[in-house]
Order: sequence, then C-alpha cells, then structure tokens
Amino acid sequence: MPIRDPAGIAGRFLAARRAAVPLADYPGCAPGDLAEAYRIQDHAISGWGRDVIGWKVGRVMPPVSETLGTERLAGPIFAAAPADADRAVAMPVFDGGFAAGEAEFLLRIGAAPPAGKTRFTLDEAAELIDAVHVGIEIASSPLATINALGPLVVISDFGNNNGLLVGPAVPDWRTSGFEQWDVTTLIDGRAVGCGKAAAFPDGAIGSARFLFELMAARGIALRPGQWISSGAIGGVHDAHVGQRVEADFGGRFKIACTLIEAQPDRD
Repeated sequence: MPIRDPAGIAGRFLAARRAAVPLADYPGCAPGDLAEAYRIQDHAISGWGRDVIGWKVGRVMPPVSETLGTERLAGPIFAAAPADADRAVAMPVFDGGFAAGEAEFLLRIGAAPPAGKTRFTLDEAAELIDAVHVGIEIASSPLATINALGPLVVISDFGNNNGLLVGPAVPDWRTSGFEQWDVTTLIDGRAVGCGKAAAFPDGAIGSARFLFELMAARGIALRPGQWISSGAIGGVHDAHVGQRVEADFGGRFKIACTLIEAQPDRD
C-alpha cells in the first residue's frame, strides 16, 4: 500500500526524469493538501540540484480552487531557450508521459521582494517586474495522468514543467494593454485555444503577486532575472513528440517550438 513519503516520491519522480522514462502510476501516496504537495516539491528541488531560473504559475479551477483555498499553483523552471524568429526551436518532453505547450506571458523579476514582506498589492507586485516577454511554457511530466489527478499532484512534480521558450519583449509593457491581447495556441497549424491574460484573476500581474506571497510563505528567496511564467492563456492542450506548437500573440508576435523526445540525463 502506498505510504506518505515526500522524499521518496520526489526521488522517484527525479529518477524518471533523469532516465526520461514514463511512470505508470503516481509513485506513492498522492499528497492530501497543499502543504504536503509543496513539501514533495521542495524535496525534488533540493534533489535536482540545479539552478531555478524561474517559476511557472498555473490556474486551479473551481470547484477544486474552493476546496484548496487557492486559484493558482506554482512550480520551478530549470531550463529556458530563446525563441528563433525563423524556425521552431526544439523543446524536449517526456514521450509516454504528459506533454503540452502553453502560450504565456513571461514576467521578469527586476528586484527581489523585500525580506519579511508577505502581502503585496498589484501595484507593488508590478513594481518588482522589469520586463514582460511572450513565451511558451513546456508542460511535461513522466506521469501521463498528472493533470487528470489534480493540482496537488501537479505541484508535487515541478508543477508539470520541463522548460520555457522565451520570446521577444513586449515594448512599453506597462502601457501596452498586453493583458487584453487575443492569444492563440496552435498545434501543427490548427488553433486549439484562444484567450486573454485579462481573464485570469487579477490578470498576469495577479500571477506575480501570488508567487511573491507564496514564496514568502515557503521561505524561498526570489532574485532578479528569474522568470514568472504567468499562466496558460489559451488553455492546456495535450501535444506529442514531433508536433509543432505555435503561439500567436494578437498578430504582434509569433513563436513556435517542435516537441522532441527527452533523452536520459548523462551528467
């Protein structure tokens, strides 16, 4: 019978990620609350031993959000690649696991949140951001059913993240109205989702505020230069190795990636 073993669960997820092999089932007893889910994530971050270059923020939808008492979740990002205007960049995902590419606005932290501050207004959160870029979050996990099993399971495996494609900066982002742009996600040239960041609770800046408050509560220091991937604008749509994922930001920017099979870690 599965037991509650945060370190063991984290270790089994990390072993699957390192070997680039799928997991048939959740590797232990699934977390029962947010504290346990983030505890598993903390063990995984420590065990992975790599630099956290950013954080993904994802939505928690009703009625689960009401049960958990949160509208968002977070997970670490360890790898990023610059978008190329002339070609689709290769981004690895776990073949046989879960994979998706999500059109998102990426907020860059310009100043670390003040030590000891645990609550932020939207204006205070915005002041800590020095740039907004377009991007694609690569959502992928060795566990194919990760999203179906719910937000607590998502949190426990790096928030279901396996990389970030960083596109161009939004000029004059504070006055650009970027949160009102129509953003479309396409897979192999077919539109699969469309939305606006303004549809998020408190918009994309609301994702930054959530992260600043969550990290303060977890005792994790954020630093300038880290990214905040602020949430899937056109929804989350399964994709597969070999497919092309494109994000169209209101006709202003278009970036794309091709999903390739993740390879075993040789380090």
